[in-house]
Amino acid sequence: MSNKIKCADFNPGPGMRGAHAQSILASAQPRIFITRRRAARYRSFATDILIDCGDGVRLLGRYNEPDIEPNGRLAVLIHGWEGSSDSVYNLSLGLRLRAEGYATLRLNLRDHGDSHHLNEELFHSCRLPEVVGAFRWINRNYPHLRVAIIGFSLGGNFALRVAAQAGEAGIELERVVAICPVLDPRQTMKALEARNLYEKYFIRKWRRSLEKKKSAFPHTYDFHNLTRFVNLFEMTDYFVTRYTDYADIETYLRGYTITGDRLARVQVPTTLLLADDDPVIPIHGLQEMAMSDAVDVYRSVAGGHCGFLQDLTLKSWLDEFVLKQLQLPA
Repeated sequence: MSNKIKCADFNPGPGMRGAHAQSILASAQPRIFITRRRAARYRSFATDILIDCGDGVRLLGRYNEPDIEPNGRLAVLIHGWEGSSDSVYNLSLGLRLRAEGYATLRLNLRDHGDSHHLNEELFHSCRLPEVVGAFRWINRNYPHLRVAIIGFSLGGNFALRVAAQAGEAGIELERVVAICPVLDPRQTMKALEARNLYEKYFIRKWRRSLEKKKSAFPHTYDFHNLTRFVNLFEMTDYFVTRYTDYADIETYLRGYTITGDRLARVQVPTTLLLADDDPVIPIHGLQEMAMSDAVDVYRSVAGGHCGFLQDLTLKSWLDEFVLKQLQLPA
């Protein structure tokens, strides 16, 4: 990797230095309660937007005008797997950006948030064409705004793949920021299996999502006994081989891996933020990545997975970091 890896200046306070404290408290009920209370007005003034991605696919976005004089920029926020437009990190960041003059659009990936009824086929992580299509639609419908993408976890992975395709897809992007993006899905799955608490969390959320899908399309889906799946590899393998065009799970996982030379042709100014102690994203994936000169990597000793909470007040360091990246000259 030719890029210099920069050191992030995140320095959590006492009691917040553990990877699990950061990762769990970031989406725990106290932070959800605090953030949703702060964001009540922001959420109530959001406009639901159906985005035509082409080929009959529609995605749901939630759009807000800025709180102050507009700065001519639109920040598109993409949540992680089984998150939504209302994920706590999206609301916290959206509020901060809106206060700085940014319009915000919190994009729901297929089958996330309240969007299970919009498309009959199931979500999977290789559905990049529809996300690329969403950004074509955004460029057409907001031609007066310069567009940036901020993605978290799997959303960060999507953001980076969109950045890699932006030139050939005719997408205009000002900047991309990826927070704890999935680098190598196979390694992430191994990390989740090694930390059973996180694996159970994602399996539980995925089951709920599949039940919503079945309710939306009862004549298409009849999932039998979803509780029989006890690990993510087995569950993913089952759904990949039955509900996607991929022959096996290994081919599928390679489809959204961004190690290797996937980011070698990125021309959009792009920032990755990774934490050494992330229990979900193994940091050694960085060693297997070739990236263009447009990509900068910030590496933090602490932060967990999409955590980066400053202290016991659960204040986010991420919001200021992202804002600083967006304000850099293009």
